[in-house]
Amino acid sequence: MLEPTLVPKRRLPRFGFHTHTERLNGRWAMLGFIALVAVERWLGHGLLIWS
Repeated sequence: MLEPTLVPKRRLPRFGFHTHTERLNGRWAMLGFIALVAVERWLGHGLLIWS
C-alpha cells in the first residue's frame, strides 16, 4: 500500500495584497468619499479648493 503524501499547508504572507485587506481598504475609501461629499454639501463649497 502506498501512503498518501503530505500536502504542505499554505501560509499567508504577513504583508502584501490580500483579498480581505483590499476589501476593507475599499470600504474605508467609500466611507471617506461619502463623508467628504456630505461635508462639502453642509459647508456649501468644496474642501479641495485652496484659493
